Amino acid sequence: MKFELYKPAERGLKDIGWLKSNFIFSFSGFYNPVRAGFGLLRVFNDDFVQPKNGFGIHPHANMEIISIMLAGSMNHIDSLGYKEVVHKDWVQIMSAGSGLRHEEHNVGEDEVNFLQIWIEPKLQNITPRYQRRYFPEEKRLNKLVTVVSNEEGQSHCWINQNAKLSLGYFEQEQTLTYSFNSLNKGIFIYNISGTLQVNQQNLNQREGIGIWETDHLQFSFLSDSKFLLIEVPINH
Repeated sequence: MKFELYKPAERGLKDIGWLKSNFIFSFSGFYNPVRAGFGLLRVFNDDFVQPKNGFGIHPHANMEIISIMLAGSMNHIDSLGYKEVVHKDWVQIMSAGSGLRHEEHNVGEDEVNFLQIWIEPKLQNITPRYQRRYFPEEKRLNKLVTVVSNEEGQSHCWINQNAKLSLGYFEQEQTLTYSFNSLNKGIFIYNISGTLQVNQQNLNQREGIGIWETDHLQFSFLSDSKFLLIEVPINH
């Protein structure tokens, strides 16, 4: 197994008052030549948005853009005709394809915290699409739940890439074994809260790790922990 740790102190930071963004990979004004991404995972931002503020209308094309809501309520309006509000435990994805425009604002009374994830698509210029699903925390206890997959289904969102995203919420002293097809695949894990151990490597709150050259992971949870696991094509 090979791995790379992504510690909070090494992230880029954008703080403009209403928005505080933590960049694991090069993004916006933050550039680190050795942190351009992890395989086809190009953007991973841990964002905090103050009430009554947000991102104005702007375009995207040929990118898979995933938002995982950790706290608060945020609206979504796009050029496909969708207009709705998503809350904590919702996951939404835009397959931008040939092009779309969207805006997102904090419409609640509390701070929004969400993970913004960009993955390069498998096919270019597809018809744009938007999806969202609800994954209540109480139904994910001591389970690893698929929230985004390249396989169509009613229980998760679809992505235009050979990738999969799963959310875990495990109590202290629980264990988990995760196996996958490692051919041109890596695993990126972001520990949202708590402390866990993966293949004997400790991962603290808001730390990330990229893992490759293995086909299984062994988790031990040193405290109650919430984390995101991403399978993504990678060349190392």
